[in-house]
Amino acid sequence: MITFSTWDIVSNLLLAARWTVLLSLVAFAGGGIVGLMLLYARISRAAALRRAASVYIELFQGTPLLMQLFLAFFGLPLLGVEVSPWLAAGVTLTLWTAAFLAEIWRGCVEAIPKGQWEASSSLAMSFFEQLRHVILPQAMRIAVPPTVGFSVQVVKGTALTSIIGFVELTKAATIITNATFEPFTVYGFAALIYFILCWPLSKSSQILERKLNVAHRNH
Repeated sequence: MITFSTWDIVSNLLLAARWTVLLSLVAFAGGGIVGLMLLYARISRAAALRRAASVYIELFQGTPLLMQLFLAFFGLPLLGVEVSPWLAAGVTLTLWTAAFLAEIWRGCVEAIPKGQWEASSSLAMSFFEQLRHVILPQAMRIAVPPTVGFSVQVVKGTALTSIIGFVELTKAATIITNATFEPFTVYGFAALIYFILCWPLSKSSQILERKLNVAHRNH
């Protein structure tokens, strides 16, 4: 019988955690880019763009992430599009992240006093110029804490990709458990690694919220 030391378990979990971190970074970076485009559409003066962005956001926020992963990995092949677990996980998490970031950022933009819009409009700025030079710089200060806080949800969301065969931390823990028959030890270390990844982000969000809470500072 093959025996596994504690270090064997931890080292293999750490190797798998690399993919958790990488997938989280891909989803957050890609989601940020798509989220900015959704934000522009969401607050656009064009009704069609606002409606399209609203439907997208409601769709991804209103359905379980697990279901979205299933549709991407198992549904697309039925249409003749073969996707790998990595591609399905990356694209799905990116689109899911974008929907939430867009709404977080929209709330921050709407928190800017209307007087800022009126003042910039009086300077003959276009809508895009108003956003770029006046509104977004102010909204970014408000958006930093909730954005960092949401990154914790992205990291934890990667655990669901184990269902479609993507070998990240949770999937690796299941594989190691099947080999060692030590579920408490394996999942205990996996939970500890998740905590090590998420706690600094959560704590940073709290610190940033205290330091950058413009609304409380200015009122």
